[in-house]
Amino acid sequence: MNAAVFIGLGSNLSNPIKQVLSAIEALKTLESSTLISTSSLYQTAPMGPQDQPNYINAVAKIETQLSPLILLKNLQSIEQQHARTRDTGRWGARTLDLDILHYEGQQSTDPVLTLPHPGLQQRSFVLYPLLEISPQLSIPNLGTIKELIEQLNESRPLIVNSKTLDKQSSVC
Repeated sequence: MNAAVFIGLGSNLSNPIKQVLSAIEALKTLESSTLISTSSLYQTAPMGPQDQPNYINAVAKIETQLSPLILLKNLQSIEQQHARTRDTGRWGARTLDLDILHYEGQQSTDPVLTLPHPGLQQRSFVLYPLLEISPQLSIPNLGTIKELIEQLNESRPLIVNSKTLDKQSSVC
């Protein structure tokens, strides 16, 4: 059975726009999965230490038959293919970060994978792209995306590349 899954993408090193677009291409090749839509690319200030470049962020929606943990393993493999290292500390600079934000029908407090993603409701760089591709989405125990944006009370991040799957396919 297919589940809708929303994946956050982010990069602030080694040509971040190219990193995110390349990761979107990689999502198209995930086994037992189909890329449904992607948001525009947004530029945002870093969440943690401010002595690093701005981020490029996006959200992708896929339908998958993969379990959450198998999907996570596949996403980590894509990160490694993009030279992701995990030695930069929490919120440090990175070539690519892929996070499962919401996996339809799944909630988890497992230390390996918490669903929905912890802190999702505090991140404009996730909420605005989610609103763009799934305005009616409701996150269990949190509310609708529109409600979460109202509660956050932050302006929309700068869009640096408008959404179109065809356009993104030709860029990489």
